[in-house]
Amino acid sequence: MGKSEKIVAAVDVGTTKVVVVAGRKNREGTIEILGYGRSCSMGVKRGVVLNIDEAFSSIHEAIRQAEDMFEGDIEEVYVNIVGQQLKTFTKRGERYINESRIVSEEDVDAMFQQVKNVEIPEGYKIYHTSPQLFTIDNEAGIPNPVGMTGERMEADFKLLVAPQLYEDNLQLCFERAGITVRKTVIDPLASSEILLSEDEKEAGVVMLDIGGGTTKMAIYHDGVLCYSSLIPFGGNVITHDIKEGCTILARQAESLKVQFGQAMGDFAPEDKVVTIPGISGWEPKEISFKNLAFIIQARMEEIIEAFFFQIEKSGYMDKVGAGIVLTGGCALMPNLSQLIKFQTGLDVRKGIPRMKAGEQWKELEDPRNATVLGLLLTALTESEDSETTRNSFKNKKGKKTRSTQPGFLSKMKNEVARQVTLFFDEDQDTEMF
Repeated sequence: MGKSEKIVAAVDVGTTKVVVVAGRKNREGTIEILGYGRSCSMGVKRGVVLNIDEAFSSIHEAIRQAEDMFEGDIEEVYVNIVGQQLKTFTKRGERYINESRIVSEEDVDAMFQQVKNVEIPEGYKIYHTSPQLFTIDNEAGIPNPVGMTGERMEADFKLLVAPQLYEDNLQLCFERAGITVRKTVIDPLASSEILLSEDEKEAGVVMLDIGGGTTKMAIYHDGVLCYSSLIPFGGNVITHDIKEGCTILARQAESLKVQFGQAMGDFAPEDKVVTIPGISGWEPKEISFKNLAFIIQARMEEIIEAFFFQIEKSGYMDKVGAGIVLTGGCALMPNLSQLIKFQTGLDVRKGIPRMKAGEQWKELEDPRNATVLGLLLTALTESEDSETTRNSFKNKKGKKTRSTQPGFLSKMKNEVARQVTLFFDEDQDTEMF
């Protein structure tokens, strides 16, 4: 296998799901997906691993599915880091240039090291450091100072810090599976690799990820991640509202939301209803599409208000030139982009991963997979220049004990069959099974 064909694996450990994707760059330079796995997430709350045993079980199942597809063993992974305690700090770096008065890469590296030595809260770790524009002898707005002349170099650095415990708990889960965590990547950084253009990052953009258990927000400006925040609720609270408002089971509420929900009640049809099967002999219930939409809209407006407050708090409100890029599972909800634009006054577009994985993996080109595909792209980019990842996988069938649970392919067949039921006759009422 040549250097361009190194295989890497990415794992998105979320509040509601764990997703694994293994792939490589082929000789043509395009990404080739080799394995995919997905399981329901357990032991994770608001993006943070709290129960090692439960989280390990979820991670192990998703990895097993991916391994079965290419009949190999995953030994190293790239994993996302997310949590409510993720904080962004600004630190000023200053350095006098060497005797030649020409800025070298060593000068820039030394400034990075200087900034990384800043005092941070106890128990926290710096996960990412990025400089904003440099200043040389009061000449500001310099993106790359190497090769310039001057006496004094300055720059503001953005530090992303989070509890060391976030990474430690993830490490414990993967160690139990005999897998090494090659690198942990801050969630917004991973997603941005696959969703945002360089022009958007420069003009100013908000990346909004409304997932199952959390709503993550990241603001880019001048090409740098300037602010990050997490709101501790997402699509799960919408499901809870539907459950309570319609007095149905949680699984029925989730199906209602996914199959028939939309974000604006005024756009929902007046005469459409969905029939919920009765429980233990009770009569079926009929729920109107319009009532369902208004339940969803009420909670969505609350989520929008919460993240819009964070945008204003960040100080970058007037620097969001590009608008909002919407991703996560809720990004698929009809009319959500319109609702966000109406509430915030900012332009909104749906964030679709900019990765062409081929017809076989068309289902992966979805906002719900932005994080794991961004991790994979990051891993493949870094592995091209790293010899240590050359043997991340050993293609020896049967090395690990395989689970007897249903495999990925059979699950995919069931999922396709379920998706077919989502289509309904426009002139008929709908019954949900």
